[in-house]
Order: sequence, then C-alpha cells, then structure tokens
Amino acid sequence: MSGHKNKMSEALKMEVAKELGVYNIVKKEGFGGVTSRDCGNMVTKAIEIANRSVEG
Repeated sequence: MSGHKNKMSEALKMEVAKELGVYNIVKKEGFGGVTSRDCGNMVTKAIEIANRSVEG
C-alpha cells in the first residue's frame, strides 16, 4: 500500500452509494462493480453532501 489517504471516508462512500441506489452492488462486488457512470454520479453526490455539511 502506498501512503495515500482516501479522499472520501468509507462512511461517506457508503452514504453516497446508498443515496444513488448502488449500495447492494458495492456490498457484493466492491466499488469495482460500479459502472463508470455511477462512479461519476458518486463524485457529484459526494460534493453535494460536502456542500450540505458546510452550509448546515
């Protein structure tokens, strides 16, 4: 393993996966089973969640 830290916490990744409806895929196959399109949507959703937490 390299010394890089994950940019998104595991909890945030799971929250985003649940909100986008891909949690079951992640649970079964890991994030490798998520389509590129859904990965892009996860990034967008994570930014929305981060903005909510900053604003709220």
